[in-house]
Amino acid sequence: MTMGERRYFGTDGIRGEVGTHPISPDFILKLGWAAGRAFRREGQANTMLIGKDTRLSGYMFESALEAGLSAAGMDVRLLGPMPTPAIAYLTRTFRAAAGIVISASHNPHHDNGIKFFSADGTKLDDALETRIEQWIDSELAVVPAGDLGKAARIDDAPGRYIEFCKSTVPGQFSLEGLHLVVDCAHGATYHVAPAVFRELGARVTAMGAEPDGLNINDGCGSTAPEAMRQRVLETGADLGIAFDGDGDRVIMVDQTGREVDGDELLYIIARERHDAGGLDGGVVGTLMTNLGVELALGRRGIPFARAKVGDRYVMEELVNRRWQIGGEGSGHIVCRDRTTTGDGIVSALQVLVAMHQRECGLAELLSDVARLPQETVNVRVGQRFNPDNYEGIQSAVRAAESELGERGRILLRASGTEPVIRVMAEGEDADHIGRVARELADVVQREAP
Repeated sequence: MTMGERRYFGTDGIRGEVGTHPISPDFILKLGWAAGRAFRREGQANTMLIGKDTRLSGYMFESALEAGLSAAGMDVRLLGPMPTPAIAYLTRTFRAAAGIVISASHNPHHDNGIKFFSADGTKLDDALETRIEQWIDSELAVVPAGDLGKAARIDDAPGRYIEFCKSTVPGQFSLEGLHLVVDCAHGATYHVAPAVFRELGARVTAMGAEPDGLNINDGCGSTAPEAMRQRVLETGADLGIAFDGDGDRVIMVDQTGREVDGDELLYIIARERHDAGGLDGGVVGTLMTNLGVELALGRRGIPFARAKVGDRYVMEELVNRRWQIGGEGSGHIVCRDRTTTGDGIVSALQVLVAMHQRECGLAELLSDVARLPQETVNVRVGQRFNPDNYEGIQSAVRAAESELGERGRILLRASGTEPVIRVMAEGEDADHIGRVARELADVVQREAP
């Protein structure tokens, strides 16, 4: 069974609408049992951690997973609401067999999902996900009553993770004198992120820190940073930091309210590592990373490579190249020299370290980055298809690339979740690239099967 043939796992676990297969309590119970069978090893640690974000449905799925894992003979440690990267970290420190995250990340409350981390705190490889799917297709068999797994709650999980986050910056580093607006998206960072920045000396204005199970990502957080921007301007804060619902993404705004996305944050972190002599290799972005960021890295002699869109592919490219820093415009940034997965709080701290080291504001760290205008047109088609296989489309792409020259890019990619072809043009003139994108979109619409 290859990744393309898998029925349940996507590029980031299993996700969907609550109550609709496979995000239903009966399936999640079976998934817990299947994961327990896949990870259980005689004579080894047979404990799995379960953490979740703040969605109301998390209670239901936590119980279902617990029951399934126990039926497979696995002990369970419940973390409660915790950021996704915290679960990766705690899985390592507790020497657990694996960690499970109940979260739909930046999606609204009516969605939920399940993600897994290996004992090393990394996303599962294809072989392990395939093995879990094979067990899902097997008949559920409960271990003998004396071998059932036990469950317990880890009460000090938030404190452990707060200390870890602080350990990723120099020992004498201080945020004293900085006023930060911290938007937790009413999600999993609500009780952790404000504490991290306060304990490092910052004055913190917290928002999006009152989850009710239904308001996660609702008009707040990294996918809706306007409210944070307004709060920064109203309070005169030095900058704003916004996380998504499960805490693996971060977006910032500077003191003028200008948004700083993941591409730019990636540049700041990479340049700081490079100038300090601590950048091992280059930087991995995605096909969507702004060309202006690539050019700015190139001017500093920092190698850059593009992966397919998705944190899974960024991590694969980093591992293959043995590089340390990578990320996406969405704010999912991986600092492999600090942790094993994308971590919004850790990434934000690395940016704050750069500000501290250079004694400047966020905007000044980007003074040598000239973002190029980027226009994306979504073309809805009757069925999914690969635009690379259609000569009429490719001929139009080649003509557009010739028109834009070396300081422009064209990218066509099929959506992985809906019958849509995304047509992106990037270049120096916004009106020009807008026209190019629309003309290409018209070609795609005409040539589509």
